Amino acid sequence: MSTTNTPAGSAETTTPTTPADPAASAGVPSAPARRGSIRATAPLFGWRTVDLLTVTFLAVAFGVAYWGYDAFYNSPFVSGLSFGFQPLWGLFAGPWFLAGVVGGLVIRRPGAALFCEFVAALVAMLIGNTYGASGLLSGLLQGLGAEAAFLVFGYGAFGLGAAVFAGALAAPLEAVYEWFTWTKDWSFGWKLAYGAIMVVSGAVVAGAGGWALTKALARAGGLGAFPAGQEVRERGAV
Repeated sequence: MSTTNTPAGSAETTTPTTPADPAASAGVPSAPARRGSIRATAPLFGWRTVDLLTVTFLAVAFGVAYWGYDAFYNSPFVSGLSFGFQPLWGLFAGPWFLAGVVGGLVIRRPGAALFCEFVAALVAMLIGNTYGASGLLSGLLQGLGAEAAFLVFGYGAFGLGAAVFAGALAAPLEAVYEWFTWTKDWSFGWKLAYGAIMVVSGAVVAGAGGWALTKALARAGGLGAFPAGQEVRERGAV
């Protein structure tokens, strides 16, 4: 039997190895991506300067948009589509609720939805719309509805479901107000149908549409100082 001896003075070379990850070797999964919505920074009622500036900017932008939409909403085209069944006018109510939904989704603090919707109505009135001062009351009622939706979730849920709920809840108070003003001569059945159609329009256009708009602004980098922007950064890094 022959043997091979290592020459004296020679060193045995080895290839260094990287220690295995204990968590991986133990089968422990890596930390999952954050689920759910990110809340506003504490304290919840502690509005920052950037919050005030941003919600005001959003309100002014929506106010100008409302002023432009007013011409379409009261156009012969819309009245023609609802000819014969006037409650169908409620299909076009959703855009009026966008400011409250988007303001709440972006700022995520108590009062943001109400502030954004009311100031948007104020801006539209100052520019000159069809409704004058009565539009301010509409803005207040619509903003209260959207605000109530975020309150129900404790200002802790801002996903698609919460946005749709806020858009839907912006409609009922406005519908009841219009029962005694713009639609006071309608039958009660038409009034109920109008309110229901407004709720659907609010859920789809203001709710889902407002959520999509907020996501688009966040992806474009316009909401870097807010939770919506942080959510996009975190989920994009996964």
